[in-house]
Amino acid sequence: MALHRGTQGAEGNMRGPAEDPADDHTERRRLSLNPFFGEADPTNGMSSAPPTHRLPDGPMPPSTAYQLVHDELMLDGNSRLNLATFVTTWMEPQAGVLMAECRDKNMIDKDEYPRTAELERRCVTMLADLWNAPDPTATVGCSTTGSSEACMLAGLALKRRWTAKNGDRYPGSAKPNLVMGVNVQVCWEKFCNFWEVEARLLPMEGDRFHLDPQAAADLCDENTIGVVAILGSTFDGSYEPVAELCAALDSLQERTGLDIPVHVDGASGAMVAPFLDEDLVWDFRLPRVSSINTSGHKYGLVYPGVGWALWRTSAELPEELVFRVNYLGGEMPTFALNFSRPGAQVVAQYYTFLRLGRDGFRAVQQAARDVACGLADQIGAMDDFRLLTRGDQLPVFAFTTAPQVTNFDVFDVSRRLREHGWLMPAYTFPANREDLSVLRVVCRNGFSADLAALLLADLRLLLPELRRQPHPLGRDKSAATAFHH
Repeated sequence: MALHRGTQGAEGNMRGPAEDPADDHTERRRLSLNPFFGEADPTNGMSSAPPTHRLPDGPMPPSTAYQLVHDELMLDGNSRLNLATFVTTWMEPQAGVLMAECRDKNMIDKDEYPRTAELERRCVTMLADLWNAPDPTATVGCSTTGSSEACMLAGLALKRRWTAKNGDRYPGSAKPNLVMGVNVQVCWEKFCNFWEVEARLLPMEGDRFHLDPQAAADLCDENTIGVVAILGSTFDGSYEPVAELCAALDSLQERTGLDIPVHVDGASGAMVAPFLDEDLVWDFRLPRVSSINTSGHKYGLVYPGVGWALWRTSAELPEELVFRVNYLGGEMPTFALNFSRPGAQVVAQYYTFLRLGRDGFRAVQQAARDVACGLADQIGAMDDFRLLTRGDQLPVFAFTTAPQVTNFDVFDVSRRLREHGWLMPAYTFPANREDLSVLRVVCRNGFSADLAALLLADLRLLLPELRRQPHPLGRDKSAATAFHH
């Protein structure tokens, strides 16, 4: 019998041949709820379970409503064992308390919540300093609901700047295009679709799983609004060579006069590289880098719901994209796509910056990288697998089955690990490498060496059974697509 199914359909035959169907219906509804869920007296059972696909006719006690939702959510996976997601799954209790205190504050009401607005401004300045902006106090930026919104804003700024320079040709004869590797996060494809920009995707080639600088420059023309570089590909955790890309575009400008800006999608890497790869030049130190985004809720160590978009100076953000709204008694400039949203995540981001500082972030991210590299080395030492990356850039690595393995594939491994509670994604690579199917492991804060050892033990436990399979057990090919988060 399905839990909390309400009146939706039959749930098994519980009556004898002579029983009244109406009596059976009443009995099933009575038994749908634990008697303890009653407000006070567990012997006075609930007379009916609420429907699940329409509003109930009346209210119920809060404890009952809570327990119904709580019980159903037990069927979700354990977020701490989710090796697919980049999103933060653990924060300190104090951060949780702060978020609870601020979840009723609407971020857009800056006139009513000036201190929350001030904390947002401080976070922007801190990030500008972290990313080596020429003048952090002059850098413009904002919080967003995540990197997807931040990328939309960055793309819009690129398009508007290009449009201003090509007003005599656009929209009549010129269609803007955006150059990027096929490994970009799906939000960039959405941007191109929503705002009518041609997506020029550079395919993978052999063991190159991301953008090639010269090939990207060769795709640019007078209609190119910009090139997107990914600091930390979701496919394998590798950094794209931002400095080399900028150098290729510098050479292009010398030859043709085309001045193509670069946006760095640092959804994950922009909160890793500044602490662990300080000599890597990828940020505002490169004059061609116009804007950068990151996800505060990934390696920014905040629960889901916050991202950041920053532009080098106000010149990179067209003024027409900034709305100045007279709202609740004050003029409020805003350039986010969303309007109302809670201030809790922004406050949590400021708490995390304050709590850790540079040394604290360095320690946290180094621990994640150490776990990733150690786990990758041990999996790579197994005869059944072949590493694609080692976790030494993002704390993320990808691996596939070894060439001689014919009894099982990565989808079998993913399915069997799920039986042990682990959520490890298996997926195929995109254009030009659809032949390659991999498993990916994302190591986040909270995924300790002890948990990594437990994962290895479970992997070793299931391998003998997988080796005894006559062949891979098959899969739905339509579901075997790239993981996009």
